[in-house]
Amino acid sequence: MVYLANKTRGTGLDTRALVRVLEALLAEIGERGTSVSLTFVRDAPMRALNREHRGKDAPTDVLSFPIYPPDAFDRGGRTRPRPYEHQGPERMLGDIVVSVDTANRQAEDYGAPLQREVQRLLIHAVLHLAGHDHVEARERAAMEAEERRLADSVGMPWPYPESVAR
Repeated sequence: MVYLANKTRGTGLDTRALVRVLEALLAEIGERGTSVSLTFVRDAPMRALNREHRGKDAPTDVLSFPIYPPDAFDRGGRTRPRPYEHQGPERMLGDIVVSVDTANRQAEDYGAPLQREVQRLLIHAVLHLAGHDHVEARERAAMEAEERRLADSVGMPWPYPESVAR
């Protein structure tokens, strides 16, 4: 289940379609039925979140707040059953926050529609929730390969040059 909060009405985003994409991405990483909260914000609230959680006083495109620590996942990005197995009616993977303002600027830079750029950000965010990172070159290469695989799984072309992949 995706818990959606859209604080950016009037942007032209098809949030229902984005929820379906997010659900498909979760299924693709072995998390079908897992819950995620998805919030769309403007740059000002994103800047505040980025400052509070990452110490960077600027807006960013997407933030992921995983509930499980990175070591809770196997190499395929699927959660290990123990000791992190969720007991109860709902399993929550984490929170995703997208700045639509920043995503729109990036979409213009890449010559892509806003909807597609947000899909790319959802792919990136889901992988962070699943324990992937891109700090080291080896991690970055593995994450980029997984981003491309997930994009293909939801029928999204990957139009971005290598130099802008995150």
